[in-house]
Amino acid sequence: MQNEALVQLAVAALEDLKGQDIVVIDVRGKTSVTDYMVIASGTSSRQVKALAENVLEKVKEQGVRPLGSEGLDGGEWALLDLGDVVVHVMQVPTRQFYDLERLWQGAEQSRAQHGQSAE
Repeated sequence: MQNEALVQLAVAALEDLKGQDIVVIDVRGKTSVTDYMVIASGTSSRQVKALAENVLEKVKEQGVRPLGSEGLDGGEWALLDLGDVVVHVMQVPTRQFYDLERLWQGAEQSRAQHGQSAE
């Protein structure tokens, strides 16, 4: 699956369960770890877990084997390593604390809106 299609699939899975403030950051050329970061907020530990599990389910349905996941038990912050796409799902206070968007500022960033990315 192409990276852009994987990003769209992850964003759609997050939108399905009302993930909030979904941001896609293109980090190609900024790090060798991944090409894209998808960041979303959940309103509770239950929603964070549900959002992350929905992304995992949707990508597995498309034959993508996640390389790993962290934080699914706690629900404060879940990280899904899909290889060239890393998905972070966090509760709002955790997201504000770590401020990944600012950390990666200068990288190409877009906010997902109604299934489409807007620059």
